[in-house]
Amino acid sequence: MKQSSTLRYVTLALAVSICGFLTPFMSTFAASTQMKANQPSQRAQPLGDESAQAPEDLSDLKADSPALRVEGNVTELQNLVQAGSLTGLRETRNGSYGARLFFLAQDMLYYVALSQDDRWWRVVKTQDASRAESIYAQFSRKSFDLADGKIRRMQLAAQKSLLERVIAKSAEPANRLSSDLALAQQQDSQVSQRQQQLQVESAALQSDKLEAERKLRALQMQVDQLQRQTEAGLAPVSVMPSR
Repeated sequence: MKQSSTLRYVTLALAVSICGFLTPFMSTFAASTQMKANQPSQRAQPLGDESAQAPEDLSDLKADSPALRVEGNVTELQNLVQAGSLTGLRETRNGSYGARLFFLAQDMLYYVALSQDDRWWRVVKTQDASRAESIYAQFSRKSFDLADGKIRRMQLAAQKSLLERVIAKSAEPANRLSSDLALAQQQDSQVSQRQQQLQVESAALQSDKLEAERKLRALQMQVDQLQRQTEAGLAPVSVMPSR
């Protein structure tokens, strides 16, 4: 009986030791099993998809910013457009700036592009339709903001050109009147100068006339004097009676 109790005690101690030895391995196996159970849900998330990320704020984009260009996406989009593999879903045009949303059906991919002068300078690729729409809306607003200054400048230039044409057309009568006035003033000046010249010539002629009259009177007086002297020097003539 004593031997039987001792044997049970030894067996129980041996079982406890074996359980303590196997506990770490059982924990590792359970963790591994849990990780494998979670792997299908992880693989359900497509590789390279950006849908898990929060929508990025693209409101501070600036045209021709090299830091914003993703040459891989830009080149990829250009190749797909040239191959005719994309379907255009949406498009916004503001002046020389534009935003477009493309869809690649075979891969369920969306390409959102911002362009300037028909040149892509910002391209975002995603498999999340909601994010694609959000980015497209931001690109559309940005194209509006970027084009607003240029459009405003074009409008002001057109208004200035119109005003210049109106001013030029309105100035034509004034120019004609100014030309007529200048011609009239020139003619008045010429007439005034001619009148002054005529007055000088008339005064000279009057002086010449008075001098001529004086000479004529002097000559007449001289003739009369000579006539009297001639008559005074002649003897009287006697008349002989006829027989």
